Amino acid sequence: MSTLEIKDLHVSIETEQGTKEILKGVSLTINTGETHAIMGPNGSGKSTLASTIAGHPRYTVTSGSITLDGEDVLEMSVDERARAGLFLAMQYPVEVPGVTMTNFLRTAKTAIDGEAPSLRHWTKDVKTAMADLKIDPAFANRNVNEGFSGGEKKRVEILQLELFKPKFAILDETDSGLDVDALKVVSEGVNRAQEKNSMGTLLITHYTRILRYIKPDFVHVFVDGKIAEQGGPELADRLEEEGYDRFLKVQA
Repeated sequence: MSTLEIKDLHVSIETEQGTKEILKGVSLTINTGETHAIMGPNGSGKSTLASTIAGHPRYTVTSGSITLDGEDVLEMSVDERARAGLFLAMQYPVEVPGVTMTNFLRTAKTAIDGEAPSLRHWTKDVKTAMADLKIDPAFANRNVNEGFSGGEKKRVEILQLELFKPKFAILDETDSGLDVDALKVVSEGVNRAQEKNSMGTLLITHYTRILRYIKPDFVHVFVDGKIAEQGGPELADRLEEEGYDRFLKVQA
């Protein structure tokens, strides 16, 4: 079992108005095999947590820690975090002109594992994963995300997740912009990755609809850069009925 541990994390960014603190003391422990859903209103710090774990340079950790099996994640470069077993599915996946999907996937897999995968097995794994995610085989020869729809980009993120086999996946609003069919396909991909690799999942979302397909073990409500409440799946059901008003009234 592996453990991703976040302790009393404070994170700031620089804005035109000066330094702004976004995370104000977040503590969270995730073990492999667990699914944690982070929910909350816009601007509550959910995506900031994801970006900070992944190592986005815009975010400055002013205090607190992030460790993976006792190793200091904050001392790792972005590529070292990936090799250590951290994966971020981005809210807005970027296009990479001039780099084909085939080359990108195999190069990334080689960088993560430290050796190139067997071509015969790798080709089979890629084809199987693409078929499971209903990705057109022709996409393998297209440039990464170039001209892809929002739903296609999200499927490609989960394709990477299935092929790279991380210890922990941070899914930053992976459900945004997906229709019902795409949501089901993407969710099934996440569930497959969890079952095969006992992956830990940190699922960031506004809505409970994805939680019908990816069942959380724990739910954490973010409000104003802090965890306002924690619970099991029943907390997500309550949020579906009540929204975030009761938290925002307390804040006000």
